[in-house]
Amino acid sequence: MSVDTSDIQITRVGDEPGAASLQVEVTAERVKAAEQRATATYAKRAKLPGFRKGKVPHAVIRRQFREAIKDSVLRELISESWKAALDQEDLKPIAEPRVKDISFEDDAPLTFQLDIEVKPEITLDRIGGFELTRPITPVTDEMVEHQIDDLRRRKAPWIPVDEKPAAGEMVSVSIATVGEAEEPKPYQIVLGEGQAIPDLEQAIMTMVPGESSTTTVKYPDDFPDESKRGLPRSVQVELHEVKRLDLPALDDSFAAEVGDFDTVDDLRAAIRADIEAETARDADASLRRDIIEQIVAANNLEAPRPLAHRVLSSYAQAYEVPDDQLDRFSTEFLPIAERQVLRDMVIDHLAERESLTATEEDLDHRIEEIAERRGAKPGEIYASLQKGGRLKEIEHSLTEEKVFDYLLGQSTITNE
Repeated sequence: MSVDTSDIQITRVGDEPGAASLQVEVTAERVKAAEQRATATYAKRAKLPGFRKGKVPHAVIRRQFREAIKDSVLRELISESWKAALDQEDLKPIAEPRVKDISFEDDAPLTFQLDIEVKPEITLDRIGGFELTRPITPVTDEMVEHQIDDLRRRKAPWIPVDEKPAAGEMVSVSIATVGEAEEPKPYQIVLGEGQAIPDLEQAIMTMVPGESSTTTVKYPDDFPDESKRGLPRSVQVELHEVKRLDLPALDDSFAAEVGDFDTVDDLRAAIRADIEAETARDADASLRRDIIEQIVAANNLEAPRPLAHRVLSSYAQAYEVPDDQLDRFSTEFLPIAERQVLRDMVIDHLAERESLTATEEDLDHRIEEIAERRGAKPGEIYASLQKGGRLKEIEHSLTEEKVFDYLLGQSTITNE
């Protein structure tokens, strides 16, 4: 059912790459009609002392529910105006509009502004013919053994020792600043992992359990509390306990414990394969960054300011950045947000231009692959992904894969 919007006036008052602004004016007559409808709705449902349900005079309803009626009218008219704007203007919005500068007075037109983030229009004259390098990191025996050592440490219990501690060992200490009235505070520290000031760690490593010592430490220049950077402090330290990891033997029993492996050699082979797969993913990611950067440079693309700030806002929310740190955060992360926007612009443009958007067939095939790896039925995987809201994520990933396959096929790639 269509809605007559002849009494909604929409004027474009601002344009920039990635954004548009519309000034909206709704006639007083339409506002009054919306108020009457909202009032009638409340009159049917309202229960007020001294009146039967549905028999409360509209004048009383308007006084009693003034703010609620106003909110209802605003929601209705803003929604209708947004639909009218989409019909009238050539817009490709990527999010719901922001409403600002609302003027809503009795017996007067309703006015407000819609700020809209839109899909930017770009032209890509050159997308191929680039020289690209795919950096390959050789997987060494040392890398494999390092992973195995990490596994052993995760499986190892901490056992007390009555010796001076060394790097990699855990200590329980009490620390107090000399000259301050505060009680000593207990800490548990793994030495050598940057959990304590270096000078303090060095002092602890000269002690044995049960010993106390007073030492002077200097706060490093990058200490989080700026007021203490570079300053000396005299502290009293008491070492209560030292614990050392009791590493399990590297044998076939250990291999069976950490996974479905018959021998240590089987474990090593699996770890090597995992590292090789990870380095291959890193190499592919580097290659994709390189091709996007070269396309951006070759076509003189710039990230639209509104879209970059939209990404920045999402970063700030994800990292729960406090308000007093937003300016510093924005300055530091703006280049990252701009690169993300440019990447998305290139991918979206090419996916549409070259018809590379993921199809239902592509999605079905990927779900079958996931189901096979998990030993499940495709229908179960589909239902699980749909319930978790992840189908769009997989579709986007498939589209990216198709776009990058298309792009990389048009440039020269050297493995290094």
